[in-house]
Amino acid sequence: MERTITKEELNKFTIEEFNGTITEVDTINSAEKAIDYLYQFKCLGFDTETRPSFKKGKVNGVALIQLATENTCILFRLNKIGFIPGLEKLLSDPNITKVGLSLRDDFHTLRRTVNFEPQGFIDLQSIAKEYNIADTSLQKIYAILFNKKISKNQRLSNWEADVLTEPQKAYAALDAWACLKIYNELNSQNKEKKHENN
Repeated sequence: MERTITKEELNKFTIEEFNGTITEVDTINSAEKAIDYLYQFKCLGFDTETRPSFKKGKVNGVALIQLATENTCILFRLNKIGFIPGLEKLLSDPNITKVGLSLRDDFHTLRRTVNFEPQGFIDLQSIAKEYNIADTSLQKIYAILFNKKISKNQRLSNWEADVLTEPQKAYAALDAWACLKIYNELNSQNKEKKHENN
């Protein structure tokens, strides 16, 4: 049976929060240390933020890349440090799984800055169908699995601002962490299903 959720059902849920550590990285030195730290993990949640453009034909570059573990999220401020080689190497490493949603859009915008070859990525939109989840937005997939709502209030805020607000940082971290949490939950459901069939 297909799993889906209506807007009305979604709006009844309480808002989810990321309660882990959020580290904002805006220098090359701190970025390299953060990348070294992330190499300890086999699987990371991934997302990007781009300053919205309200002018026809004008597209801004990616301002922020978020990479999350189960209890930490690193916010790489690309508008301040650029798409540094260490970050490109991590995102091209096939041995580290990066989980995101609607990745084609992220890659398309990132490639405006540098021509890199993303490897080791899993798009939740493509695997959600395998679990009979009909909805494709992060908000709805998350709600179906966890009965919690991800707020989208900060989505259209200025991601190139000199100083990110606490709500911006919380929103950015939550999106990347939610991708990892969804992936882990689907994997655990898959294991349970295999166990039942044995």
